[in-house]
Amino acid sequence: MDRWNRPRVSGPGKPSGGAESAALPGALAAGEETAPGAARETPPGAAGPAPAQSPPSAGDSPGEPLPAGVIASDAGPSPQGYAIDTAPGQWLDDPLGAGFAYTTLAQGEDEEGPVCATLVRHLPPRPAREPWRDALLDLAGGLRRAGGALRGPPDGEAPVPVVLSVHGWTDYFYNAELARFWSGRGYRFYALELRRYGRSLRAWQTPGFVQDLREYDDDIDAALSAIRADVGRLGDVVCVAHSTGGLVASLWADRHPGAFSALVLNAPWLELQGSSLVRAAAAGLLDPVARRRPRAKLKLPEVDHYWQSLSAEAHGEWALHPLWRPRHSFPVTVGWMTAVLAGHAAVSRGLDIRAPILVLTSDRTQLGTQFDPAMLTADAVIDVEVVRQRALKLGRAVTVVRVENAMHDLFASAAPARSAAYDAVTRWSEGYLPPPRRGR
Repeated sequence: MDRWNRPRVSGPGKPSGGAESAALPGALAAGEETAPGAARETPPGAAGPAPAQSPPSAGDSPGEPLPAGVIASDAGPSPQGYAIDTAPGQWLDDPLGAGFAYTTLAQGEDEEGPVCATLVRHLPPRPAREPWRDALLDLAGGLRRAGGALRGPPDGEAPVPVVLSVHGWTDYFYNAELARFWSGRGYRFYALELRRYGRSLRAWQTPGFVQDLREYDDDIDAALSAIRADVGRLGDVVCVAHSTGGLVASLWADRHPGAFSALVLNAPWLELQGSSLVRAAAAGLLDPVARRRPRAKLKLPEVDHYWQSLSAEAHGEWALHPLWRPRHSFPVTVGWMTAVLAGHAAVSRGLDIRAPILVLTSDRTQLGTQFDPAMLTADAVIDVEVVRQRALKLGRAVTVVRVENAMHDLFASAAPARSAAYDAVTRWSEGYLPPPRRGR
């Protein structure tokens, strides 16, 4: 069986938008409308097709005009290329290859249908042992597990340190090198794919849509519960988060002191391009629309330069799933944008994260609506100067490192910049992270 029902086309042809494509000010002026996609698949158990728009709320008149730059269409992606749900606690082989598996984290239903998150796990190959030693270890492990079912984890069992990776906008986990880096340092590596992204995206859903970033709390909580069940005794948890994921993880860590032992933020999107004045003006325009029609789309320029910088089909090095990291990013909904702006405002006011934080950014920004070769050695998505300033408001112990010639995703940049980013993590870890116990 083809577990992934692989797409027959090179990409779903989705319109662009969001942190990885264009700054918001351009979205507030009239622009090209997003192209409609294929109709949504009906969610399992539904009596009929999913509605084309969110159900109207009080005061939401279908004929009421929307501000310039907003459209009401809500077409979904092609029904091909989606992951298959696992049974609770079941791990299935992942397309990333040997050592990688995934499990589905059911999150109930919303007005569109069933919702889930997904946890991807990396288990490095075990070193070769003598057969007799393997047999004894398997026997000891079986006896320990049998006793643990009655008594819980034994006091002498070493806690397992883990890394939890969180992706950005229109993104998913594909970086096997990142997993192997942390596994090589003695951590069990997991990557969380939030609801409506990547392996968690389903045909009946609005990709990436939330109305409040706290909706992701359930996804993170479920991931940590699944990790505890997987490792037995949980040790330090290091969160490695990219772009919008860095914003989500920072806000969650602020609300859950002590849950993360440390954060490594890879070009976190902590502020809108420009300034807080631009953000405040944008929020004032969008908030009334978000309350009435949260799934209305912002008209944003259709650009693909970030995809070009990443994809092996263009100028990058990475094999990208055409539905999960399409050439053009997901349509940006008003509800999602206002949720992000609220997160930016919270960071601007100041957070109080107690865990040590490493913030990595490129040394410069190269924004534009067309691909430029300079984008291969710069951040083409966020304003790195503004982000570095905002990073100092995250917590009590924040280290900021500029990596020369890095792209927006430092760990997906060209080899020299990628190596420099890993070196920075290694140096910082030696000062702030306790040496993990190896052997798991």
